[in-house]
Amino acid sequence: MAKRSKNVIFAFLILTTTLTFGQGKTTEIGFITDNDLYTSSKNDMYYTNGLEIFYRFLSKNNNQKINKEITEFRIGQYLYNPRFINKEAVDINDRPFAGYLFAEVGKSFFYQSESVLKTDFQIGFVGPNSLGEDLQKGFHNMIGYKKVYGWDNQIHNALGLQAHVVYSKKMFPSKHNDFIDLHFQSEANLGTIFTGVSTGFMARFGFKKLLPIYDSNMYDASVNANAQPDIREFYFYAAPSVNYQFYDATIEGSMFNDTSPITFDLEPLRFNAEAGLKYRHNNFNISYSFIYRGRELNDPGIDTNSGYFYGSIRLGFLLR
Repeated sequence: MAKRSKNVIFAFLILTTTLTFGQGKTTEIGFITDNDLYTSSKNDMYYTNGLEIFYRFLSKNNNQKINKEITEFRIGQYLYNPRFINKEAVDINDRPFAGYLFAEVGKSFFYQSESVLKTDFQIGFVGPNSLGEDLQKGFHNMIGYKKVYGWDNQIHNALGLQAHVVYSKKMFPSKHNDFIDLHFQSEANLGTIFTGVSTGFMARFGFKKLLPIYDSNMYDASVNANAQPDIREFYFYAAPSVNYQFYDATIEGSMFNDTSPITFDLEPLRFNAEAGLKYRHNNFNISYSFIYRGRELNDPGIDTNSGYFYGSIRLGFLLR
């Protein structure tokens, strides 16, 4: 009888260990913080700050061509400033002040071929309802940074309804390499705040053996139904692209009124680029990206407006 009891206890321990360590990580929570100060203490202009909080989870999938399907929710806020925000330059503007506050729901499809289709929809506000002025002034005051002047000239309230899609396709799949791959990617925005299209390439250069795109954090696919013990990825990536922007409410104002005090026409054709490092160890994701955006507005009377750059930091934590 004692021997039988020992066997039962041993079997229970094995089962408990299997359930504890053999389960996949099917959800991820985290945040993204963007700031031009992440690249230079002197580079405070245009897209000046962004913050997003996300929650994503693995969805049911019955399509054999799809490796995994992921549902995501996020909330975020973007802030835009002209180059100069001091009191003496309050009437000198080479971009409008604007904030964009939004909530988002999205679906991502990761195919066995390592193609990716990401879709999302947003609802939000540009203008005082975005609380951009309150956040920036409060943050500058909290850290003892310089005061901000000029938000009286911000873009007026406009309702944001946005649809966004990204498609990525692996190039040269027959020429597999464990440490280098290349992907063609395109994206489109359509809505009352941003409307534009972009196309370009993304390349990964692994310091460790690259994970397949459907398991990589490149397009946020780390969640998995199966256990992945001691999984790691660490790589450099680069993604140049060409963007054609049809509309941007943070520069042109609302498409439904012309009451905003300062607006500009767009420079529609831009060159953009992104590069950075991404790392994962088991349940922890982190990345740093350097992002360049080409000149966004067209005004013959302004010679100070130019392309700009900022840094982006992501942290994510995988949970059962």
